[in-house]
Amino acid sequence: MADTVLSARELGRATLARQLLLERHSLGAVEAVGRLAGMQAQEPGPPYLGLWSRLVGFEAAELAAAIEERTVVRATSMRGTVHLLAADDYVRLHSAVASALEGDMANYLGSRLEGVDIAALVEDGRGIFEHEESMSAAALRDALAERHPEADVRAIAAVVRRSLPLVRVPDGGRWGFTPKAPFTDAERWLGRPLRKRQDRAELVRRYLAAFGPATVRDAEAWLGGGGLGPVFEKLSAELAAFRDESGRELFDLPSAPRPPSDAPAPVRLLPEFDNLVLAHADRRRVIADEHRKALTTKNLRVRATVLVDGAVAGFWRVEKSRGGAAVVVEPLLKLRAADRRAVLAEAEAAARFLEPIAKAHEARLA
Repeated sequence: MADTVLSARELGRATLARQLLLERHSLGAVEAVGRLAGMQAQEPGPPYLGLWSRLVGFEAAELAAAIEERTVVRATSMRGTVHLLAADDYVRLHSAVASALEGDMANYLGSRLEGVDIAALVEDGRGIFEHEESMSAAALRDALAERHPEADVRAIAAVVRRSLPLVRVPDGGRWGFTPKAPFTDAERWLGRPLRKRQDRAELVRRYLAAFGPATVRDAEAWLGGGGLGPVFEKLSAELAAFRDESGRELFDLPSAPRPPSDAPAPVRLLPEFDNLVLAHADRRRVIADEHRKALTTKNLRVRATVLVDGAVAGFWRVEKSRGGAAVVVEPLLKLRAADRRAVLAEAEAAARFLEPIAKAHEARLA
C-alpha cells in the first residue's frame, strides 16, 4: 500500500471528510470538538462559526452551555495557541502536547529570559495558582513582578501561562469570554487530575483521525513541536502507508475515510484561525501555494476562508451598518455562476447566524 499515490485532491477530500466539511453532521458540540481534535480559539468567537459550518442545526447556546458545564475547555495547546478542546481530551493528552512544546517558549523569548531559572519560575507560578481561584493576565504579571522584580515580567508571565495547565474561565462575553477572561488551574476547574503519562502515540492517532493521511512533518506542524518520527515508527504496524505526488510517505488509520477525488464538496465558510488551513506543513490539499501568503495578515491573524469544491477560493469578513450585517466575500479566483450563487447563499446564512439581532442581512462579493 505504501506505493499507492494519493493526489492532492484525494488528500483534500479525506481531510474534508474528517473535518466534517463534506456534509453537515448531526453531532453534539462536544463530540464534534473531539472529532476535530480541537478548534483553535485565539478569540472565543470563531469556533462557533466553525461548528455552524459543520453541524446540522447548530445553535450557539449549545457550545456556550458546554463551556459553562466544563465539558469543553479553552486552553493553550497545539502550537502553543489557544484551543477549544473536549475536556476528556485535555485530561488525556495535555501532558503529551506540553512535552512536545517544552523549551519552545524559552527559545522564542531568547534574551528576555536571560538569568531566569525556568523551572523555579514555573513552580512560583504553580504556587500562585494554588492560592488563587483564578487570575487575570494582569494580576498574574503583578504577582510575578513581586517575586522577580528584575525580570521581564511579560516574558516570564508568558512562560508560566504556557507551562502550567491553565484554562480560561468564562466570564460573560458574547461568545462566553471577554478579552480579559481569567485563568485557573485546569485540575481545579475540572475536578479531576490530568493524566501524567505522555501518550504521544494516542496524540498521533487523534491527529490522523482528524487530518490524515499525513506525513510526519505535517503532524509536527500541527503540534508545533518535533520528535514525532519515532512515534510514527512505533505505530507503523497499525498504520496504512501511502505516498503523495512528490513521493513523500503518508500515514493514516486504516479504517479512516478516504473518499474519491470527485466526491462532492459543498461551499463552506470557515472562521478565522480554522485548523483546516493550519494543520499540515504542505497545505496544498486545501489551499494553493500561491494563495497561502495571503492567508495570514501582517499582525498574524489567520483570515476567514471560503471553500469552493474543497479548496480555499476566497476570504470573507463581516461589515455592519445602520442595524444591518453583511458578509463580504473576497474571491481569489473567478467563480462560476453556480458557485457564486452557492457562496452568496452560504454567506447570507452565516450573516444571520453571526448577527441574529441585525435588522437586515445580506451577502456580496467584494
